[in-house]
Amino acid sequence: METKAQQLADRLLDFIVQVLKIVDALPNTVTARRIGSQMTDAVTSCGANYEEGCGAESRPDFIHKMSIVLKELKETRFWLRLIHRTRLISSDDCEPAIDECEQLCAIIARSVITAKNKRIFR
Repeated sequence: METKAQQLADRLLDFIVQVLKIVDALPNTVTARRIGSQMTDAVTSCGANYEEGCGAESRPDFIHKMSIVLKELKETRFWLRLIHRTRLISSDDCEPAIDECEQLCAIIARSVITAKNKRIFR
């Protein structure tokens, strides 16, 4: 049986793949290459830091890694919204990724808040 952490890791991995496919679909322009590079850095950092957070050595380490995941997800959301607004690719390709990013941000934010609250009350 998969744990919630493993389910979220798989969901993040699927999201990363979805975003990388969007990057590959961008036109070959200076602007699109720059956006694609920035977004690739941000989205791949999400998955790597999540995996590191799952193996955290302490609650503060976990909170720190998950906070980085949230920060990188928010950056990815910015780039997705910019791609959507500039119509560099179809809305049909961008909107599901933006929605998934919003959901992942909410999940990770709740995780950080929960971990911080447990730290305070222990």
